[in-house]
This record gives sequence, structure tokens and C-alpha cells, in this order.
Amino acid sequence: MNLMNQLLVKNIGLLVVDNHGRQCLSGAEMKELEVLKNAWLLVEDGKVKDFGNQTAQCSTLSAQLEIDANGGAVLPSFCDSHTHLVYADSREGEFVDKIRGLSYAEIARRGGGILNSADRLHELSEDELYRQAMRRIDEIIRKGTGAVEIKSGYGLNIDDELKMLRVIRRIRETTTLKVMATFLGAHAVGRAFAGRQGDYVDHVINDMIPEVGRQGLADFIDVFCDEGFFTPEETARMLEAGLKWGMRGKIHGQELADSGGVDVAVRYGALSVDHLESMTDRDIHLLKSQTSARPKDACYQRDARNLNTIPTALPGTSFFLNMPFAPGRKMIDAGLPLATASDYNPGSTPSGDMKFVVSLACIKMRLLPEEAINAATLNTAAAMGLSGDYGSLARGKVANFYITEPIPSIDYIPYAYTQPIIRRVFLQGKEYARAPHK
Repeated sequence: MNLMNQLLVKNIGLLVVDNHGRQCLSGAEMKELEVLKNAWLLVEDGKVKDFGNQTAQCSTLSAQLEIDANGGAVLPSFCDSHTHLVYADSREGEFVDKIRGLSYAEIARRGGGILNSADRLHELSEDELYRQAMRRIDEIIRKGTGAVEIKSGYGLNIDDELKMLRVIRRIRETTTLKVMATFLGAHAVGRAFAGRQGDYVDHVINDMIPEVGRQGLADFIDVFCDEGFFTPEETARMLEAGLKWGMRGKIHGQELADSGGVDVAVRYGALSVDHLESMTDRDIHLLKSQTSARPKDACYQRDARNLNTIPTALPGTSFFLNMPFAPGRKMIDAGLPLATASDYNPGSTPSGDMKFVVSLACIKMRLLPEEAINAATLNTAAAMGLSGDYGSLARGKVANFYITEPIPSIDYIPYAYTQPIIRRVFLQGKEYARAPHK
């Protein structure tokens, strides 16, 4: 045993572990959360080696580095499968417009929203865009996130979309946070194509997707399939084009209206369909039908990239925009898996705090604490195709976790919805310390 590459965390008050190695949880299974009391955790070469209760066995263990959790809880790092955290500056002016009564659609028609961010990003240098993004990366890591998906979509022309994706690649190369990249050229119609949406869709398909694919800049492709944005037919064409370059779909759907987003996501094998504030019973049936059609243990496959479409709620968006919340309780009761993510972006959700997402899932979507934690860890790792290695503290998985202040129970995490209880953060088995990014 190589003690030089080991970390032993002792005196853990509550330790959330995974003894089954499952890759996704559905329905009633989402209530399952195994918690060890008075526990220890052993990490080797950046991965979980073993864990157990604080018995005589622990006294025989040793490692190069030993840490006392001082009775705090240890949980797997959050996984955030939907963010837009590479963007140029803030949009608090639109926040005030919303207070004055303007809707999301009205702000967009006045030149705000996504196009506003695209204008600002165009003027910003790549280095400055990276510098701003790294401040947000540091923020989410300190708040407990260990894996994140980042979308483009504030470029809306080929040069600026590629600029965004290069920044995402640079973030991936310079942080121990696990980063997945998504091409979202179809976030809105670029200003140069105003009034010519069909031409813009052709531009995405014929020019943007092939160049992104040639440069290997994205793991996924996303389309904003919703009222006032892209139709299911346009979405299908772009998803098909992305698949030819190895980019599986991740759809914005059913946010603003019943617009067919779930249907196209299921038909074209998207890994996730996100937002769902306007989700219908028919959408739940569609997602349930694909679940029923696959092998019983398919949600537990080693390669989570083969999973069917995972519904993903973004409760922070509903909170900030004062919109209905996705019907998370109804989805779980119907036997579906459910993931949650932050939607961190400058216009509709300027927050990447996944602990707050867990609280909102409990308070507004009526999830139990165990369900909300699973939705923000294992299931949202699955919504990035990562749950074979991330999302839970299972033997052999990457050792991404955080240590809290001593807390009375796991239920305290969503209950204390603004309390900063996270004390120490570990990524790949090493304690996180912010590095300067110039």
C-alpha cells in the first residue's frame, strides 16, 4: 500500500456513501441515501479507496496525510449539469426591469437578454473572459461543486462561439474541477440574422457545428427549443447535425411554454432535457415510456452516457424570475429520475450555489432532503454522462467531497438554506486552494 498517495479523513460525524455503485436513481430509489455515523474515509491516488464506521479498524489505518473532520459531515461534491458561467459582465439593469414588471420575453424584444450578453461578449478579450469566468469557477468550487457543464451561447456567430468554447477548454485545462463543454449556438438568433431564423439554423448546421467538431471543443450540443426561440423541427435538424460530430443533445425545453421540447429530446436521444417549468403530464408520460422500454437495470450501467433522457429542473431560475417550478414531486412519484442544476447565468439565474438549489428543491418542489441531494449529485452527474466516476462517494470513484461544520443531520443542509456550512473542499483527493489566474 502506497501511503505517499493516501489521504485519511477521520472523526467524520456523518458520511454519505454509496455501497452500490449505481449510476442514476429513479422514483422511490431517490429516497435512498446511505449515511454512516462516526466514520472515516480513505482516499488513494485521488479516488475513494474505502470507508467505514469509526471502529477499531480505523486506529490501524495510516496515510501520508491525515485530516480530522472535527465531527463535521462529509458529502460528495455537487455536480452542476447546466450552467452558462462563461459570460461578459452582469445584467443587473434587467433585474430592475423585472422588478418594474417587464417579462423575460419583453426584455428580450427590447434587445436585452441573450442578445445583450452576446453584444458584451463580442467586445471582451478572450483573456478577460477567462479571468471573469475563473472567479465564478472559484466561487462554485468553494460552495461545494466538483463537476460542472458549461455552455457557449453568448457568441451567436462562429468566431465568438469558438472564443467561448476555447475559454471553456482553458478552464478545463487549468482547474481540478471536472468540466464538460456544450455548444449552444442555437441559444437565440444572432443579430446578423435578424428576421432570418431559417438562415441562422442553416448557418449553425453547415458552418458552426462542423468547425466545433473539427476542433473538438464540445462534448454536447444544446438548443433552446421553446416559444419564441427554436421550433422542434429546427431543433431536430441541429441535434442530428451535432450527433454526426459526436455531440449528444442536451435540450432547453418547456421553460416558457408547452413547446415540444421533451418530445424532440426523447426522439433524438438527448442526454437531458432541462428547465421544464411548463412541463405537462404528457411530457412525464413520454419520459416514463422511454424508461419502461429499457432494461430494468439500465439506470445502473457503468457507462452513464448510454442513459436515456434525464429530466433536469432548474429551480434557481424559477426563484429568480418568479416563474412556476418544474413539477419535481410529480416526476419522482411517476418513477422518473430527476436531476437539478443551477443554470448559472447573468440574466435569469446569477448564482451557482448548488446548496441553495437543494433547498429550493425541498421548499418549492416538495422533494425530501435525500431526494434533493441525490438530484444534485448522482443524478446530475448522470445528466453529464459522468456518474461512473462522479456524483457519489463509492469505492473507485473520484474523491470529490466537502467537509461541513458539525451538523445534527443531513436534513440540516436544505433547512439552513443560507448558512455557509461548507468548511473544506477536496477535488481529486486534494484540498482546494485558489490559484491566481491572470
